Amino acid sequence: MGYFLFVDESGSDGSPPYQVLAGVSVQDSHLWPLTTRLQKEEVRQFGCRYTAGPRELKAKRILNAKTFRLAQQLPLFPLPTRAVLAERALQDGSSATRRELTALAQAKLAYAERVLGIALEEGCHAFASAVQQGSPEPDPGALRKDYNYLLERFFYYLEDSGPDVQGAIVCDELEKSRCCILIDQFGSYFSRTRNGIARSQQIIPEPFFVHSHLTTGIQVVDLVAYVVSWGLRFDSEMREPVRPELADFAGQVSRLEYRTSPRMLAGRSVRIHCFKYIDDLRSVRERRAH
Repeated sequence: MGYFLFVDESGSDGSPPYQVLAGVSVQDSHLWPLTTRLQKEEVRQFGCRYTAGPRELKAKRILNAKTFRLAQQLPLFPLPTRAVLAERALQDGSSATRRELTALAQAKLAYAERVLGIALEEGCHAFASAVQQGSPEPDPGALRKDYNYLLERFFYYLEDSGPDVQGAIVCDELEKSRCCILIDQFGSYFSRTRNGIARSQQIIPEPFFVHSHLTTGIQVVDLVAYVVSWGLRFDSEMREPVRPELADFAGQVSRLEYRTSPRMLAGRSVRIHCFKYIDDLRSVRERRAH
């Protein structure tokens, strides 16, 4: 038995309230059922495969404020009618009517809700680190603290699943140079640090890179990262306002969060939360050096 951890970032361009690094775990035997269910849901909601061709189901496009505004222009359409109208809008967006644009927006919201619901039904779990925009960055070559937390929590998850369970990291493809840097950082972490060496027993040290448009798992974690940045606050230090229209989605993402089995910390048994707020991306040693 093994698990894939699909990884994506939201807010790296500096526009959302928080930069979020998120992961969604999927057991190997559940990956294809998850994929096929979500593909069928596309057709069910949009009347066709939304992602056929160049279109991407990116969270910043299907959960943005404009989508909510358009979805509320008219009363909610019944699903069969909505799918027909949404498909027409996708086929010819330049001449789409008000009804068709409204139906398409409603379909986007309904699809996002079902993505998170299906992920929960298929036993997926979410991990995330939220970082204040402008937080100090580590020296070049050092693995960021949010990646450290993600790998730590994923390792705890694998430990809870069994000593022989293996995990693979699947990342959204970046520029080639950035992929190479991250591979080198992972290599140093897993071969030169005590924690990394221990965790390499259950995590494959080299990440895989895939194109988000072609990989359903990345589309799921993209939604999680976006909702965490704009709609979920799990630490008292997270004071940036939320978008209230994302409340239902935030509730779904909260239910996906993994909490570890009890572990002894500071002499007491605790369950470690897998959503973490970070105000500095440097290691403790690097912060002290500065």
